Amino acid sequence: MAARDPTNQILIDLALQGGGAHGAFTWGVLDRLLEEPSLRIEGISGTSAGAMNAAVLAHAYADGEPDQARTALETFWRSVSRAALYSPFRRGPLDVLLGRWSLDHSPFFIAAEFMSRVFSPYDLGAGRSNPLAEILDSVVDFRRLSQSRIKLFVTATNVRTGRGRVFRNAEITPEVLLASACLPTLFQAVEIGGELYWDGGYSGNPTVTPLVRECAASDTILVQINPVERPDAPRSAREILNRLNEVSFNSVLLKELRMIALLRQVSQQRDSEAAKWATMRIHRVTSDLLTSLGSSSKLNAEWDFFLMLRDEGRRCAETFLSRHGRDLGRRSSLDLDQFLTSV
Repeated sequence: MAARDPTNQILIDLALQGGGAHGAFTWGVLDRLLEEPSLRIEGISGTSAGAMNAAVLAHAYADGEPDQARTALETFWRSVSRAALYSPFRRGPLDVLLGRWSLDHSPFFIAAEFMSRVFSPYDLGAGRSNPLAEILDSVVDFRRLSQSRIKLFVTATNVRTGRGRVFRNAEITPEVLLASACLPTLFQAVEIGGELYWDGGYSGNPTVTPLVRECAASDTILVQINPVERPDAPRSAREILNRLNEVSFNSVLLKELRMIALLRQVSQQRDSEAAKWATMRIHRVTSDLLTSLGSSSKLNAEWDFFLMLRDEGRRCAETFLSRHGRDLGRRSSLDLDQFLTSV
């Protein structure tokens, strides 16, 4: 790996979406970006799985060592897979035979999906403990995270107000990360400071605002997991519910991107906050593969699945760098006007 010259690096921010097991794709993207000596990460905004990737990276990067961050990310995802070795959420024989990663034919998944539409986690006593809590405690040093050179912003949704709350480095605990990933149909709300929180995707997936207001970087790389568009209309109850979640989880992000696009057209004052929004350069890394995966695969914690997604993330990051690496520090590689017109 080439030596890193801090005086000749491009300062970037990262915006990491959530998406359960599909967050392993983000792992792959981060793994490749951390290899790039010309880049230096200033801030990361993350939600759900994106928040966990961000916390693992930021704590290990506290001393400015990208290789430590890459190792920590692999350790986290391997720990998640090991913890799920005896999980009843496994692929059915038909899915394994046909090489599909979904859990659509898993008897336990089908039963759990039905139960979630009739009973809440409070009715079933579910969600009192989350296996991810122990993993986060063992992988992330939260004291080091509070002192990391990377500014971290984690979003969770306040159940009472419906508003997103952004937690910063010194405020982040295992409970904050679990709150950011708390799907209300699977887990009981997470209490933090006397308030209850659900998944941050409902209020910001991820939130771009703190990257603009609190970071000096003018380049933000969005790692997108939830498809904005789907070619076919959902038909089954499962497909409809999944699409509703995708639309909901993308809505706040799209509003922020529309604001950036609008301010680019009207901003004149170069020293104003509006000018900072207007000059933010936006880039995106995503994959068509994520669109093709069934929603149930977000609960698939098989190591082979994680590795496949990691490799796809690395491939997409490599493609992004080869096509748009020279755009970083100069111009947006995502045409917001065209992108937002299409949605």
